[in-house]
Amino acid sequence: MPTHARPLLIKCLTVIAATAFRPAAAQAPNPGSYSPPQFSVQQSRGHKVSMRDGVQLSVDIYQPATPGRHASLLSITPYDNNAGWKERAKWFAARGYAVVLADTRGRYDSDGEWDPFGAKQKTDGYDLVEWIAKQPWSNANVGMYGPSYMGWETWWTATQGPPSLKAIVPEVAPPDAFSNAPYQNGVLVSWIFDWAAMMAGRTGQEVAPGPKGGFVNERAQDLMHTPYVDVNRNRGVIDAPWFETWIRDNLATSAYWKAISYQTKESYARVNVPSLAVSGWFDGNHPGTPMNYLAMKALGSTPEARRPRFVIGPWYHWPVATRELGGIDYGAAAAIDWDGYVTRFFDHYLKGVDNGVERDAPVHVFVMGANQWRAEADWPLPRTQWTKFFLRSQGKANSIRGDGALSPTAPSGPEPADSYIYDPATPTRDPFFGSQNSRGDIDGAFDTRLSAINDDVLVYTTPVLTEDVEVIGPITAKLYAATSARDTDWMMRLVDVRPDGSTAFLTDGVIRARNRDPENQGRFTAKRFTTITPNQVYEYTLEFWRGTANVFAKGHRIRVEISSSFFPYYLRNLNTGEDNLGLATGSVVATQKIHHSSQAPSHIVLPVIPRRS
Repeated sequence: MPTHARPLLIKCLTVIAATAFRPAAAQAPNPGSYSPPQFSVQQSRGHKVSMRDGVQLSVDIYQPATPGRHASLLSITPYDNNAGWKERAKWFAARGYAVVLADTRGRYDSDGEWDPFGAKQKTDGYDLVEWIAKQPWSNANVGMYGPSYMGWETWWTATQGPPSLKAIVPEVAPPDAFSNAPYQNGVLVSWIFDWAAMMAGRTGQEVAPGPKGGFVNERAQDLMHTPYVDVNRNRGVIDAPWFETWIRDNLATSAYWKAISYQTKESYARVNVPSLAVSGWFDGNHPGTPMNYLAMKALGSTPEARRPRFVIGPWYHWPVATRELGGIDYGAAAAIDWDGYVTRFFDHYLKGVDNGVERDAPVHVFVMGANQWRAEADWPLPRTQWTKFFLRSQGKANSIRGDGALSPTAPSGPEPADSYIYDPATPTRDPFFGSQNSRGDIDGAFDTRLSAINDDVLVYTTPVLTEDVEVIGPITAKLYAATSARDTDWMMRLVDVRPDGSTAFLTDGVIRARNRDPENQGRFTAKRFTTITPNQVYEYTLEFWRGTANVFAKGHRIRVEISSSFFPYYLRNLNTGEDNLGLATGSVVATQKIHHSSQAPSHIVLPVIPRRS
């Protein structure tokens, strides 16, 4: 950017920073008063419950040793109901709940055929809820809870509308398959390969110490293999026939994916219970929580269902409510009493306790940088100022040494495009993989400088901020981009740059070129592929799959990075343009161009929170 333009840029940033929100009193999710541990716990294991097709699922029961009918909880797990989940079940049981832990169909002690996305997962949840309601120890008020896949089970069940289900707590629950896993806006995510390998067969599979059965350890090497459909077979995984279906059925119109989908108007309209969800800003399944919140507000079938609530903190996927992640200590406020908060919620809706839950703020978000909670009336925050920051340069924005600038001022005329080479044989590396104690997912606000040191990454940065800028909410971006290939990926990351030059990766958006919807401003579509003509400029709208809440402090800078790979977190696009990249074996080197002129104003939209009056 010409030096004469920098004073104007700094002035504009100062105006924006001056409106930044000065936080009022912080308000964390408050568990308040909830049921105390007043019961000894009685345990019984291995009960067999018949599903509507005759298949029997195995359930373990943890309940108060005191006779009587108790509020009941259900959690369905593919991870062995006799594992660590039982300690949490005992915690609830000591507080007056009869807790049922069920092995998922086809896993551990349950009969049937295991398929993580088999449609019977929906009806199994319904049948278990109604079985619980008929037991002599249940008061017929049933709640569901559980993290990750168990959160999926919770939503799948709730969308079937079992009469005895009264409240749900889906924790770090993923959305439908093409919004997160196996595909993130058309791009295969690597951890689903590791998860599938670990989940092959009836019991947990381990090849070495480490996350996801040790399959993470060799991820970078394994995922260089093509075709992708054979990756896990080459790892020795032979008891996961459903994995090949995931790769071959790569559109949401597949009967397989439609059968398990729950994020439809018809499905949401069958949910009639209140919900309390939780996620982390670095949760690999983050998008499910805000997506379900917005959908339930609009489509839930009862007033209670249309009053959803959620909590998002500075956390990894699971466990939540911790104070440290990726070497950053977010302070004692981050470590909330999550199980207490959940118990208070269930006390109200399953036991009828008048504890004020219905009057709680529906949204609690932890703001990084300020390290404080905000209790909010809605999501996105109603007072949000949607602020565009434009990509600017003189055509040399490559790497952290380039001339890329991020400006609130739109280009007024032509500007040279920025270009880079994307070679699938040498993909841009993500900053997580290989880090100490890496879990193979998004391990926190890692420093991205080593990922942005080469010319295959474009970098755009603001001048030093003169005041704090608070950003809370979902993020979108608009790219005007061209590739010399018939398909490619576009990836954008939002980064906080500290005064010493170190960085904190906050969130990112991705889109596969052939998944752009030309009839919807280039947004992602999972329903069809479009043709990409080499070297033609197309409009792409990236909806970041994770929101954020962060104070870009005075003295910091705001940065955007763009690349076409971020490996091994995302699998490489081989640029061949085939309808099913999972079956491709060759690759094409692509020349990529990002345009930012008055006719093609590429930009990111940040949800800036203004100062309260």
